[in-house]
Amino acid sequence: MSILLLVPLLGISIFLLGLLVWTIFKHLLTTDVPSALKHPVKFRILDCLFIYGITLGSILEKLNICSMPTFARFVHDRLFRKTNDPKVVVTDLHYGTIPVRLFQPKATSSNSFGGIVFYHGGGGIIGSLDYHHNVCVFLARETDSVVLSVGYRKLPYYHFPVITTDCLNATIHFLKRLKSYGVDPSRVVVCGESIGGGLVAQITQALVGRTDLPKIQAQILIYPVVQCINFQLPSTHQNHNIPFLTWDFLIMCICKYMSIDLSWKDAILKGAFIPPETWKKYRKWLSPDNIPKSFKKKYKEPQFPGCFNETAYLEAKHLLDVHHTPLLADDETIAQLPKAFFVSCENDILRDDTLLYKKRLECQGILVSWYHVEDGFHGCITLFDKQIFSFPCSQKILNAVVSYIKGL
Repeated sequence: MSILLLVPLLGISIFLLGLLVWTIFKHLLTTDVPSALKHPVKFRILDCLFIYGITLGSILEKLNICSMPTFARFVHDRLFRKTNDPKVVVTDLHYGTIPVRLFQPKATSSNSFGGIVFYHGGGGIIGSLDYHHNVCVFLARETDSVVLSVGYRKLPYYHFPVITTDCLNATIHFLKRLKSYGVDPSRVVVCGESIGGGLVAQITQALVGRTDLPKIQAQILIYPVVQCINFQLPSTHQNHNIPFLTWDFLIMCICKYMSIDLSWKDAILKGAFIPPETWKKYRKWLSPDNIPKSFKKKYKEPQFPGCFNETAYLEAKHLLDVHHTPLLADDETIAQLPKAFFVSCENDILRDDTLLYKKRLECQGILVSWYHVEDGFHGCITLFDKQIFSFPCSQKILNAVVSYIKGL
């Protein structure tokens, strides 16, 4: 009997080992490691772990054992443990069906606390309240602010526009109850990274004109996703194989969340789903012409958009929805937004998204601050306290965010 049990165990072990070997080869053959990056070996190990987890999750999903997003979050949340700080009280709550986590500084303050609404990244696949726990503890402690982290519902069960509506509803709920949390209504900022940065743009736009709520003092966008239309920008060409947001993973996240079949990947990348009249209208905001020359290293602008494909348009037209692509908002809305702090990373496929939205706000007279990290990469802030897996850029970004908030 014991021998019979050993057979499947041996088979599983061989399979997992084979997958590990495949992961290492895939990493070595496809991954670009930036020369400016500190600790490249550490970076390679993390990428192998990332590829391994996503691939194993995809296999389990095809076997109908477990969805890839669920497995990826399970591994993510256990790979790096959350830590508690005696100076910060942490409370798990639900705003209706939306799980949130409240971080309140213990120290008494002569004035009211500041308030931060935080939207985590992860593309709707990875990222969670637990994985971003330590970032929120740091922000609460260092800025003397009450931090609300929104645990919006994600894939595989929830699709567009659930993430946005969850974050908007949680933010409104928090804004209506600031005094009960000891928060000064004039000192509330919204902050997010990656898809969370895009949510910052969406939420601040959605709240424009709301006279029944306290006004947002500032918005902080850390390498945000603000458009899913032009994937032929300089940064997408230069950084499309740099972890932890490659071209393939970015498109997979977008297609899964927007319920678009992955067979339309090439049409989306080439812009073939964009009607000519739509591109004519929005080109002024989405063109590489808006990117400074210093960021166009070895960049040869391709023909964009590609030949229009009406079938692709019917499949992916909701990518053009202004509620999903805040870069397309009208000038009147943009002109009423709060001041902004942008963080961009040189080795990030989304670097130019930040530059495009930054210019969009500047053109409408919004006060903008910008912090660019030469050795930074996508997703790096969550590694700031991960000991052997931390990077200098991670701490630099968080320090810059804290400095900006304290200077408001």
